Amino acid sequence: MSKTETAETNGISRRKFLGTGIASAATVSLAPGVSFINLAHAQPKPAGQKVDDSKRWGMLIDTNKCAKGCDACVKGCNDEHNLNVGDEDLSRPEQQSQWIRKVDLRDKLTGHESSLPLMCVHCEHPPCVDVCPTGASFKREDGIVLVDKHICIGCRYCMMACPYKARSFIHEELTMQSENAPRGKGTVESCTLCVHRVDDPNNANPITACAEACNKEGHEAIIFGDIKDSNSEINKALKKYSTSAIREDLKLNPGVRYRGI
Repeated sequence: MSKTETAETNGISRRKFLGTGIASAATVSLAPGVSFINLAHAQPKPAGQKVDDSKRWGMLIDTNKCAKGCDACVKGCNDEHNLNVGDEDLSRPEQQSQWIRKVDLRDKLTGHESSLPLMCVHCEHPPCVDVCPTGASFKREDGIVLVDKHICIGCRYCMMACPYKARSFIHEELTMQSENAPRGKGTVESCTLCVHRVDDPNNANPITACAEACNKEGHEAIIFGDIKDSNSEINKALKKYSTSAIREDLKLNPGVRYRGI
């Protein structure tokens, strides 16, 4: 056998070995800690309802209405999905799950300050999906980016690839889980655009928990809806106002856009 043939054969062997190693890692990492309430991520919509690209769900956030110091959207998200309760409180603050966080910005030239919520922006071309070795990170045809916890091996490549630092890693065994968000130790998670509300066949006009909480505070800084629907509030607002995306230079075409930055 030639040296070239040996190298090629060894290369194939190494690839097979790495593939086996990834599968084994998934079994070892997930078996002890992952506990799911249901198979919500395995079924993208209720039986008989198919996700298609006729819709694209997204949000428009008006930073002119977003109050500095207000964290109603963060609390609304945490309450909806039971984040950072029970044993999860044992994690250090920097390790606790954060599906949405408030960020304060200051223009160095003008001194203008603004406050805004930042979360997974549900890119049309999501880097997290590109780097995921198992396909656990995926984008639905309606634009919602999710993580399938059943095949996530906790490698955290997606966390490194995300330019918005929008993903969290679960470090603790979880208790007090919500049926809205199956979660598990050793997996990665992020904002789901409240997909359980979107997929509810009895909810004709879904709204995310963060937008609902913001409205209750009287700020109404977050508009959620189908960007493609010409009759939707978000579609009309996007046509009326000048908006921008964070890191627009990356050309990821996020589903979450901002006004006033």
